[in-house]
Amino acid sequence: MATKSSIEWTEYTWNPVTGCTKASPGCLNCYAERMAKRLQAMGLSNYRTGFRVALHEHVLSAPMGWKKPSVVFVNSMSDLFHEKVPLEFILKVFDIIRQTPHHQFQILTKRAERLSEITSFIDWPENVWMGVSVETAQYTHRIDHLKMTGAFIKFLSIEPMLGPIPDMDLTGIDWVIVGGESGPRSRPIHPEWVTDVRDQCIEAGVPFFFKQWGGTNKKKAGKILDGKIWKQMPATVSRH
Repeated sequence: MATKSSIEWTEYTWNPVTGCTKASPGCLNCYAERMAKRLQAMGLSNYRTGFRVALHEHVLSAPMGWKKPSVVFVNSMSDLFHEKVPLEFILKVFDIIRQTPHHQFQILTKRAERLSEITSFIDWPENVWMGVSVETAQYTHRIDHLKMTGAFIKFLSIEPMLGPIPDMDLTGIDWVIVGGESGPRSRPIHPEWVTDVRDQCIEAGVPFFFKQWGGTNKKKAGKILDGKIWKQMPATVSRH
């Protein structure tokens, strides 16, 4: 079934895969890992192995029964392009997406290299928003891998933002999300990092979404940037 999401840029989550391993500095304080341990302690069957990668065939068909058009984040508790997820299973996920064109599916990965390696095997549906995580300038190469895919909507998740990311080439990018890390061990975000990315988006004509400043009290820190809330979303029209 779909799970209502508290993530501001989506509506529901769908997790045919759970579990992951750390890939880069943005993973240090992974919220999904903390949540998986809680769900395991609660006895939920999909999390009986904790945060080890697990495939859930019985979850695959769930979107077929969702009548209301929705924005769905795929694998909020994992990474679809993790090396332990077989290509065959990834293609099954895309097949379900293709059969439910009334939904918009958001997929986010840190495994951008594998994404570009297997993109030719994927018949990309128009209702997929494909994104990569870019925490610092060290990981802007993921943007190049994203551009190699056949996804119709391509986006960047700069969250948690851990450093400045100047001079990005946003050609072909449809959306950029920025957010600070939250929680008791959150690392700082500097306003000038955020405003620089926002200005790059404005110059490139790319919708910009600022999720939060984060910190130990993210509600108190809020999400106001230069006196306003930035919640721009990508156009979802076909490029044909």
